[in-house]
Amino acid sequence: MNERVIVALDVPHAEAALGLVDRIGPACGFYKVGLELFAAAGPAVVASLRERRKHVFLDLKLHDIPNQVAGAVARAGEIGVTFLTVHAMGGRDMLAAAAGAASASLTLLGVTVLTSLDPPGLGAVFGRRVDDAGAEADRLARMVRDVGLGGVVCSAAEAERVRRTIGPGPFIVTPGIRPAGAPVHDQHRVRTAGEAFAAGATHIVVGRPVTGAPDPAAAFHRIASRARAAREG
Repeated sequence: MNERVIVALDVPHAEAALGLVDRIGPACGFYKVGLELFAAAGPAVVASLRERRKHVFLDLKLHDIPNQVAGAVARAGEIGVTFLTVHAMGGRDMLAAAAGAASASLTLLGVTVLTSLDPPGLGAVFGRRVDDAGAEADRLARMVRDVGLGGVVCSAAEAERVRRTIGPGPFIVTPGIRPAGAPVHDQHRVRTAGEAFAAGATHIVVGRPVTGAPDPAAAFHRIASRARAAREG
């Protein structure tokens, strides 16, 4: 069972999500539940995945006042998720509150810069010129490390730089993974599975290249095999 390649269940309801899980089968041990699915199905879909002995990455990118985020983190720990995201742009106090509320079994990941943002888009958010999205991801990753979260989410394009900043211990989870030549859809700064692991990622997140494939199990096997070769090479 592969627990380094996380499949994103970016679908509108639990039936579609669990159908995909059952089609992929026992080879995949880790699934991401994002905003759309969690809004539709709530903790029940997490329970269904846990019943199938899958790890759950709850990707909510929590970003609110510290007290609200701390409460959400505590509740997430109670439903058995393995990874939970908080947004690093929420600031040091929010991140510290989240860290203080996390159970021992829950790993918090600080989201740095979304893979859908390029430097001009990020500059529009910040209200200043941004020439290098990687520098911004690195700055936020340093804050995540200093507060004591378990890891970061960043593009594989920034993973090598971020790894040097945060050191060997924390997790680095990289979305925006695409096979060579595949459509990038709404993502920027995409990389292949092999490139992500070679850059220092501990986990990768793959969505449409698996879930949109005619045979999701075969697509997962191809990506997982390439990822395994990259880690062992």
